[in-house]
Amino acid sequence: MTAAADHYAHLLAEHYTWMLGGDIETVVAAQAELLRGLGVTARPEEKAAAVDLGCGPGVQTLALARLGFTSVTAVDTSDLLLDELLEHARRSGAADAVRPVHGDIRGALPRLTAPGSVAAVVCMGDTLPHLPDRADVQELIADVADALRPGGSFVVTYRDLTRDVHGPDRFIPVRSTDDRILTCFLDYVDGDTVLVHDLLHTRQDDTWHLKTSSYPKLRLAPEWLTDQCAAAGLVIHHDEAGPRGLRVLHAVRP
Repeated sequence: MTAAADHYAHLLAEHYTWMLGGDIETVVAAQAELLRGLGVTARPEEKAAAVDLGCGPGVQTLALARLGFTSVTAVDTSDLLLDELLEHARRSGAADAVRPVHGDIRGALPRLTAPGSVAAVVCMGDTLPHLPDRADVQELIADVADALRPGGSFVVTYRDLTRDVHGPDRFIPVRSTDDRILTCFLDYVDGDTVLVHDLLHTRQDDTWHLKTSSYPKLRLAPEWLTDQCAAAGLVIHHDEAGPRGLRVLHAVRP
């Protein structure tokens, strides 16, 4: 078992954009539409700041910049993905708005923002379940509530892994192309954690090579997560199933 950061460094980071479909612009446009539909937009003259926790190659970061946020702090543990984000930002003309930060998302908001200063915090793409335990989730949500200005938004997308699946249903095809196949399967550790095994086949010179890695994910129930937001003083505006099997939670600081 490896931590999520090690898992990405060892296996997933270099293939992450491919996992998303390979066309970063299409994914950015879809994420911008999702956020716009939730009302997470800003007028550039506001000079509104946003934070993207677990930004990866930057699809939400770039979407926030497109939606008018003039400063987007993008936090991730992968230097490779942060470099990719900067390249996408340069190509799209958003480089001036993007502030990449290499580091853990835990404790990032108190380090990087002043209380009550941020218009939006996003933690999307199933990042939140990567935290080691539920106490980390609770602390992060408390940090979000402190960082948001009145009316500020917190948006999370995540997979609800609370329902056990058995037998072949534990095997989940992620994506396959002529040169790559990614499959994952699940082992249930306990009521709080599932162990995710990723199996990546890559083809070179007509020979397939297998690389594997595993990492734990938290099993976060929607009711539990909304309760934590409410306990931190946030008001739930949206909580339902969304695209690509991810649940979408939108909470606002009143």
